[in-house]
Amino acid sequence: MKAVIATGYGPPEQYIVADMPVPHPGPGQIQVRIAAASVNPGDIVIPGGEFRHFAPLEFPHVPGNDFAGTVAEVGASVTAYRPGDEIFGHSVPRALRAMAGARRPSLSTGTLAEYAVFEADTPFLAHRPPSLPTEQAAALATTGLTARALMTTARVQPGETVLVIGATGGVGTTLIPLLAAAQARIIATATDADAGLLRDLGASQIIGYAEAGYPAGTDAAFNLALPGNQLAGLARAIRPGGRLLTITYPVPEQESTGRDDIALHFVLDMDGALGGMREAGELAAHGDLKATIARRYTLDEGPRACVDFARRHTTGKLVVTV
Repeated sequence: MKAVIATGYGPPEQYIVADMPVPHPGPGQIQVRIAAASVNPGDIVIPGGEFRHFAPLEFPHVPGNDFAGTVAEVGASVTAYRPGDEIFGHSVPRALRAMAGARRPSLSTGTLAEYAVFEADTPFLAHRPPSLPTEQAAALATTGLTARALMTTARVQPGETVLVIGATGGVGTTLIPLLAAAQARIIATATDADAGLLRDLGASQIIGYAEAGYPAGTDAAFNLALPGNQLAGLARAIRPGGRLLTITYPVPEQESTGRDDIALHFVLDMDGALGGMREAGELAAHGDLKATIARRYTLDEGPRACVDFARRHTTGKLVVTV
């Protein structure tokens, strides 16, 4: 089969497309013929070597977490899926087991490939609703889960003012419509080129990226882009008793924010406690959850998709069709 591979630690410019053995499922696993996958930060950062001491990779390594596709083979004891089922979901490559959930981890052989094998018993795989297009499903897997987890944690109330840092990314463009549906007043960081899109998604005001421009007195701030140890400037924009929610590493400490009068939440739900792929799929099927797809690539163009994700300003998700 064809797959995007990293042959060693390094930047995505070193990724290639190569022939790899087709993986087959063992007990409790399923093989999926991948139809589409989307690119995430981990597809760049982890083969780049940032976590090599915590989760060393074996090479060649196939990146890719998110996917939509068709079940091709099922292993012994699998009852939830049958060959021919259309499914979608989120997983991490097996080499990253230490970064997966503790109870029902979602692991795979890497989704930027024609075939991948997954653990069947996980909340992060689900049947794809017929009304949810394949590319949307692949783009929504991580972003949809993350946006839902942020909303569940934040408990945004009508009329609250929220600040979104990194609003133009995959999570941001999925989160903003949810905030708008919750009747929040949304202030989002973006370039002038992206302002129209974010307003269409529901943002009330667009500001630049400089901390000096952050408004004071916001009820909640969502950090989707800044390093987790560089949040003091953002924290100053939050009213006493407000909330700061972040999804980026390193995991922040309260002391690093310079505030002891705000609630700090690092949102990373690796066990599906805040909802899994089935719930995300149901919302998407009803039109309440949607990904913004910026560009599409073929599998042969998969390395270029990873380079573009790392080097170019992207709005929404990059999707690789297989």
